[in-house]
Amino acid sequence: MTIEEYQKLTQSTAVYPWKGTLQGVIYATLGLSGEAGELCNKLKKVIRDDGSIMTAERRLQLIDELGDVLWYVAALATELNVDLELVAKNNIAKLSNRFAKGTLHGSGDSR
Repeated sequence: MTIEEYQKLTQSTAVYPWKGTLQGVIYATLGLSGEAGELCNKLKKVIRDDGSIMTAERRLQLIDELGDVLWYVAALATELNVDLELVAKNNIAKLSNRFAKGTLHGSGDSR
């Protein structure tokens, strides 16, 4: 499956109010934040409960949460009317440029 196909398929399960409006953008962003938090919480439990050992079960839980994060990234891209493939290409171009300039480390958007 391509990232474009995935983005299109996510729309069959995108059931939330205000799709195609600013509120849809906000909803998708909040969902993304929530799922990223759940991913972080699962990883925290690797440290707290599993002695910093990545068990097979915990790995599967992380993969599951990562899928939820990806779903909301795709939903947000759709709400912003942009192809996820373009988002990915732009990100790689930005990071490649920073790498070439030796500015991958540091802070700020304009490096």
